[in-house]
Amino acid sequence: MNEIRMARGAHTVVNTCVGVKPGEQVLIITEGEKMPIAEAIAAAVYAAKAEPVLAVMLPRQRDGQEPPGPVAEAMKQSDAFVAVVNRSITHTHAVKEACKRGSRGVMLTQFSQEMMFHGGLEADFREVAPTCKAMAARLQGANSVHLTTPHGTDLTFCATGRRGNAMYCMVEPGEFSPVPTVEANVSPLEGTAQGVIVANASIPYIGIGVLEEPVTCQVKDGFITSITGGRQAAMLEKDLASKEDPNVYNIAELGVGLNPQCRFIGFMLEDEGVRGSVHIGIGTNITLGGNLKAACHYDLIMTEPTLLADGEMLLHNGQVML
Repeated sequence: MNEIRMARGAHTVVNTCVGVKPGEQVLIITEGEKMPIAEAIAAAVYAAKAEPVLAVMLPRQRDGQEPPGPVAEAMKQSDAFVAVVNRSITHTHAVKEACKRGSRGVMLTQFSQEMMFHGGLEADFREVAPTCKAMAARLQGANSVHLTTPHGTDLTFCATGRRGNAMYCMVEPGEFSPVPTVEANVSPLEGTAQGVIVANASIPYIGIGVLEEPVTCQVKDGFITSITGGRQAAMLEKDLASKEDPNVYNIAELGVGLNPQCRFIGFMLEDEGVRGSVHIGIGTNITLGGNLKAACHYDLIMTEPTLLADGEMLLHNGQVML
């Protein structure tokens, strides 16, 4: 039955998100566990009179690990690509180079079959796009960004010269977007972030998911200096230390969730998109406009944020003010 129910979501991904045109070559990157979803996408590509190409790779050992060389090369040669994987390949050189060559990409990371017919994918992406673009425009190049929450977050940084990224699940040549999260984000200038991050909603990586209790990160000169909390904080601290890469502590991103259909379920691209939430990305920032490549990119998600950019209030206690 799921095969039938996934057809509607596959149609949305192919026709609305990717905008596949007749005659295009669309690369679908996947792994064995995700084959039913990949096959639903391939069928929708074929129905759109385009050519689906399936690339099945071994699951990546960690988020942010590059795909195999032949897959990365195929991404560059494609008109469009869809990544249906469990471990993220979003923040990789492969994605960056494929987009630079003019391909366009959609990332279905950690997708379950249920997510193909229920949740964030049910949103009207065309309707939310203007708000997403407006939020990204306010974040772009902001000299002063200040984020607070009633749970204890108090973070400042500078984004001078940095682009604002509007990711509303619809891509043009040279762009990529995760799906179904709708988010506007910006990458802080390296070394400028100061303060404290308190994630109270979700850290949808390495088996952490929806948080049992807050995870607190102290930040100095652009990097996390300490992580405290309970069991899940210890999981994050241990995992980051195991990477043996100081760049995993970099404050890489501030993202604002804007999808009214997303909900916190412990999966990355649903949790990040919850409307009125904010996530702070740590680690790699090269695909967002920054300069650092780290061993991973994780997002720390919080609720009820108040966000100011150059003095303009963009969010107030989780309410979008634009």
